[in-house]
Amino acid sequence: MTIQRHGRTPIMHRFVEHNGVLYVGGLVAEDRSQGMRSQTEQVLARFEKLLAEVGGDRSKVLAATIYITDMALKDEMNAAWTAFFGKDLPTRATIGVADLGPGTLIEVVFTAAR
Repeated sequence: MTIQRHGRTPIMHRFVEHNGVLYVGGLVAEDRSQGMRSQTEQVLARFEKLLAEVGGDRSKVLAATIYITDMALKDEMNAAWTAFFGKDLPTRATIGVADLGPGTLIEVVFTAAR
């Protein structure tokens, strides 16, 4: 059993790989002054960059858990989500939460095949 940890931060690794599966920690937008669609696009771009570091791509995403602070903004999130994934949509759950930190509207946890 091999576990590889990548992208250490002070409190976690950005992602961990086990048996060809990538577990990506919660990603948020860098510019939190933007609306839901923009923040979702930023999260997806950050995720794609992490995947590229290990030779992965968006077609290999298996699942996502999405946390959003306002379920009324779900349609905006879905527009960015479907534009990004196209036909290769992963399974997912979307969970409404009270707070993700100042200005943060969305945080996403991903699981992907290598």
